[in-house]
Amino acid sequence: MDKKNALRAGALAAGTTLMMLLMSSPALALTRDDGDDPGHGLSAWETIGLYVLIPVGLFVVIAGLVMVLDKSRSGSSAPKS
Repeated sequence: MDKKNALRAGALAAGTTLMMLLMSSPALALTRDDGDDPGHGLSAWETIGLYVLIPVGLFVVIAGLVMVLDKSRSGSSAPKS
């Protein structure tokens, strides 16, 4: 009984995905709109810096601030027994 339900759910998911792919219209990314004025593209290094290095740097700065502020407070206010 479980195999039948799993097979039915898989077939439904596959059918739904296939129908959505077939019925969706293309993005038409090559067609320009009126008033469209795109700037220059990013180089590979600019893309890596923008989407990898800056978020990792922000994470390191925030994590460092949390660690420094947590350590400075934990020594002064020790729990009383």
